[in-house]
Amino acid sequence: MPRRNRQRRDARTLGASTGWAQAESADDGDWLVRTVPGSQATKVYRCPGCDHEIRPGVPHVVAWPADETGSVADRRHWHRACWQARRRRRPTRMR
Repeated sequence: MPRRNRQRRDARTLGASTGWAQAESADDGDWLVRTVPGSQATKVYRCPGCDHEIRPGVPHVVAWPADETGSVADRRHWHRACWQARRRRRPTRMR
């Protein structure tokens, strides 16, 4: 009898629509975070952590609140280092 593929634990907890994101909890709340490899980064974004541009081809992360009220408009693209350092510094003013 062939084996069945089992869902990974994190995919079940995040739900079917967000199975490609990872859940993170921190002092600033619960977040869904997705890593974007450089090969898939095709647009210019502005990082809320440093207020610098994330150029095409630069790997980064996309984060949004994990609550059910979060929408596409709540997604933010961060440099990896800025996302990891967000607890040590406040986001800068957005342009």
